[in-house]
Amino acid sequence: MRRAALQALRSSRRAPAWRVGGRTPPISFTSSPSLGLRSYSTPKLSASLQSSMHLRTFSVAAVSAVVASGAWYAYQGDGSQTPAAAGTSSQTRSFTSTAHAEQPSEPSRRALLVDNDQFYTATLSGEQPLQKNTDDSDRRLLEMLTPEQATQKLRKNEESYLVNRGKGVVRYDVVQVPSNSPIEDDHAEKIVEVPASTSAANEGQSSSDWMFWAVFDGHSGWTTSAKLRNVLISYVARELNATYKSASSDPSLVLPSSEAVDAAIKQGFVRLDNDIVHGSVNQVFKSNSRRAAAELLAPALSGSCALLAFYDSQTRDLKVACAGDSRAVLGRRSENGKWTATPLSEDQTGGTPSEMKRLREEHPGEPNVVRNGRILGQLEPSRSFGDAFYKWSKETQEKIKRQFFGRTPHPLLKTPPYVTAEPIITTTKVDPSQGDFLVLATDGLWEMLSNEEVVGLVGQWIEEQKAAAGAGTGNKSWVRSLFGSQPTQLPVEAPKETSTDGQRRPIRQQQYDISGAASRFVVEDKNAATHLVRNAMGGKDKDMLCALLTLPSPYSRRYRDDVTVEVIFFGESPDNRTISINEEASASEDNIKAKL
Repeated sequence: MRRAALQALRSSRRAPAWRVGGRTPPISFTSSPSLGLRSYSTPKLSASLQSSMHLRTFSVAAVSAVVASGAWYAYQGDGSQTPAAAGTSSQTRSFTSTAHAEQPSEPSRRALLVDNDQFYTATLSGEQPLQKNTDDSDRRLLEMLTPEQATQKLRKNEESYLVNRGKGVVRYDVVQVPSNSPIEDDHAEKIVEVPASTSAANEGQSSSDWMFWAVFDGHSGWTTSAKLRNVLISYVARELNATYKSASSDPSLVLPSSEAVDAAIKQGFVRLDNDIVHGSVNQVFKSNSRRAAAELLAPALSGSCALLAFYDSQTRDLKVACAGDSRAVLGRRSENGKWTATPLSEDQTGGTPSEMKRLREEHPGEPNVVRNGRILGQLEPSRSFGDAFYKWSKETQEKIKRQFFGRTPHPLLKTPPYVTAEPIITTTKVDPSQGDFLVLATDGLWEMLSNEEVVGLVGQWIEEQKAAAGAGTGNKSWVRSLFGSQPTQLPVEAPKETSTDGQRRPIRQQQYDISGAASRFVVEDKNAATHLVRNAMGGKDKDMLCALLTLPSPYSRRYRDDVTVEVIFFGESPDNRTISINEEASASEDNIKAKL
């Protein structure tokens, strides 16, 4: 029951969960009362089986029994690729101004058995091939990634940039680790130099920077998040430009009010979503072409949450606009030297109290507008781009289905729209001299780590980098500018009682029965975002890390989501007007040169 309840928490928000079933293997199994997970046993096994987190270990004899009736496939030669090593192709990002497993020489290899809701570790002899699609239950036996291969997979999409513009930001790190294939997450970054005539009315005022970072958590496909990666920042920047110019032309104003800036950001979000959801329909009806419908409606039919951070270097205001359940958390040192974690967004779902209240007020007389924490009992995010089936009228949906393609409108659909792309915006004053940092991440990270753990991990990582800088290794001038010789101060402060209102706890920790001990964490990566993902997926527990990264799509989606993380470091930097690749924390310089 507990396993089923945990599975239900994540089961219909994105694409439907992939299930396996069919014949029972010719061995018996027992359940673990603490996790609701299973351990394999056979009459020949007399010793009890040991468990590690959610992993179960069994013998080669048990593996052989499971796969006895299956077809075997050996992965040999340069033209074949093990399922565990298969990667997801990266996508082009917007920015302005898997390798084959080698044949082991050892007599044995680590392997992973996937069966229903469980996965188990085992040891294979060096002579045994790998199993693939063994029977009609679609069980798979994969060679488990080594720790080195797991690290390679973690770092495949990492990027890091050093910002030497003297505007309050010194560096930002990015990483993506897919679960879906292709990954449904996306991200975008842009730095725009704003002339003095736009940013302020005072003569002699120097130009400022508008800095944008955004993560997009797609669902039911990747097309909406890809659309946002291409154009959301441009839509918002266009609205901000008009707002700032209007303020600079008024002799009584120097800069627009904070409320006016918020309104501009909201307008950018809403205009883009209207173009995606309603503008596309108008174009499709004019074209009267199924091919045009397939192309134009794709971003409307799928959906994506959006989390955008906007930093104005002149005002030092950091604005975070959230539409969905991605999350932003600010790390800041308090007077006692400890790190504090301040959430700058709220998880906007059908289970968030404030969103439930809003939806029920907007749709009176519809008791099922929110059911089981989901919109109309189905969609989890209450704010998102796309998701047109919750925004189009019933008449529009029926017409699209009749003339092109589509699905029957939801039976509870009465007064759409139920979902909006209008973001909730928070404003925070940043002091670069204090070394603040911001973490933006899709919910794949937050379902594994708490706010305090994320901030504490970045703080721990900074101290390691500072120690390396003191030893004179690497390019660590940005660390010195943040902290100088300040002594190490960890861990983070305990959360306040009200700090988690509207934010879900990391459910995977309960699912995997992970202890809260900080000793499970490790520092092995030069990229701060990669450091967070490594510790979210196991940290020092290399078996857990390797198993989670070995699981193939779509099965992996039961255990981990797509993860996209950005870490932005504020501080004082030299002003030579450059943004450069931080090579030691970037996977491939060639892949990201086009952004600069």
